[in-house]
Amino acid sequence: MAGGAVVNTGGGKDYPGKLTMFVLFACIVAATGGLIFGYDIGISGGVTSMNPFLMKFFPAVYRQEQEAERNQSNQYCKFDSQLLTMFTSSLYLAALVASFFAATVTRVAGRKWSMFAGGVTFLAGAALNGAAKDVLMLILGRVLLGIGVGFANQSVPVYLSEMAPARLRGMLNIGFQQMITIGILCANLINYGTAKIKGGWGWRVSLALAAVPAAIIAVGALFLPDTPNSLIDRGYTDDAKRMLRRVRGTDDVDEEYRDLVAASEESKLVSHPWRNILQRRYRPQLTFAIAIPFFQQLTGINVIMFYAPVLFKTLGFADDASLMSAVITGLVNVFATSVSIVTVDRLGRRKLFLQGGVQMLVCQIVVGGLIGAKFGFSGVAVIPKEYAAFVVLFICAYVAGFAWSWGPLGWLVPSEIFPLEIRSAGQSITVSVNMFCTFVIAQAFLPMLCRFKFMLFFFFGAWVVLMTLFVAFFLPETKNVPIEEMVLVWKAHWYWGRFIRDEDVHVGADVEMPASGKNKIQPGNGKLGI
Repeated sequence: MAGGAVVNTGGGKDYPGKLTMFVLFACIVAATGGLIFGYDIGISGGVTSMNPFLMKFFPAVYRQEQEAERNQSNQYCKFDSQLLTMFTSSLYLAALVASFFAATVTRVAGRKWSMFAGGVTFLAGAALNGAAKDVLMLILGRVLLGIGVGFANQSVPVYLSEMAPARLRGMLNIGFQQMITIGILCANLINYGTAKIKGGWGWRVSLALAAVPAAIIAVGALFLPDTPNSLIDRGYTDDAKRMLRRVRGTDDVDEEYRDLVAASEESKLVSHPWRNILQRRYRPQLTFAIAIPFFQQLTGINVIMFYAPVLFKTLGFADDASLMSAVITGLVNVFATSVSIVTVDRLGRRKLFLQGGVQMLVCQIVVGGLIGAKFGFSGVAVIPKEYAAFVVLFICAYVAGFAWSWGPLGWLVPSEIFPLEIRSAGQSITVSVNMFCTFVIAQAFLPMLCRFKFMLFFFFGAWVVLMTLFVAFFLPETKNVPIEEMVLVWKAHWYWGRFIRDEDVHVGADVEMPASGKNKIQPGNGKLGI
């Protein structure tokens, strides 16, 4: 199969154990780290479409918007302001830098303390934003929010992948993306309500309520157990074995424990993970740590989620209607992510990636065509309600395609492919690339909308074609494979196998290694082949 290694449902060693309530509760609490990221994505776009907010902090943008509406001038350019986009995108630059520091905290102190640090810092940013007097306070608050997001996004996906049983890792890890979508939806609903507050201070409520998801993850992190992988890596081997028994719900954990210890021993030979990750044998993982978050942002999803109210306002919706349209897309996002939770460990990662890519491409072509047919290149038009509703329908279909493919899998796949010795460094690269691309797109979207006009949707559509082909040819299936055996998947792949020597593969004693990388590999009870 040209697409990569095919993994049977056994997927490697079938370690004893079940999904315990202890693990389920721990994963739900950890996944709430996604709320802070989601809430911010949803809140920033809504707040920047509120006139009182624009009048106080960005009066030039407000005057530009009013003039565009009075004169029915170019709708594409009425929100084009580098200062306004800096308010939105400064968070992502801060998150990029913070993720590198978070890697050290995650490795040395454990995953839970990185989550706690993220929650507390986000809480401080929410307070500063809610009380903001000028643009400087706003942007400083956003920087603190960004540090919180960087810490949470670095640690939560790794925590979920390490705690979950292999056969349910996809479902539990996608809880993080589910919380992101819930955060976005809550933010959209809050914006819809606060926009109606008389007196023009509703935006303060929207920004200050970011303290709620921040408090949830900060307090929740205090009660979370450490993962067995982290405990072993930090030298607490007895605690790790007790924790492994508890999370698996059985005393029969010796085999999995030996594999975790072997992985930890190998990781201790790596004193410079940032240097080692550049080695040839880690080329497959490094490629996907960069490519997946890069492509995830170039789907164009944050164009929709950041600026949904602004975009719908551009399409001619009134203030309330534009915020309600954002609520609708938020609901679609939540329910479509639930589809991924149910299907990811049955259908696998590749099928969801490929189907979602095709669906997003079709919708981007249709939305770009519909907007172009009315606005053309002049950006001057009045769109009938029925026509605008049709545009929203396809935007919702696009959001659904993303929400059961690139949305959750963009966090799941990078978190499960790295060996322990470079896992924290690898996840930091994933987060930093994600945040850098998000920063660039957030900073560039409004100027690009002004210059590319409706062609912007075709621009992102071309990237969707490229990323779908990349997945089809180069991403192996990783469902049901124990996280410490993932190297076997890469070794068995038609392309990536050439980067991994037989002596680079260290797994449990009962795993039979082939004499050549071209042969089939049999990890434990399952089979990997090409």
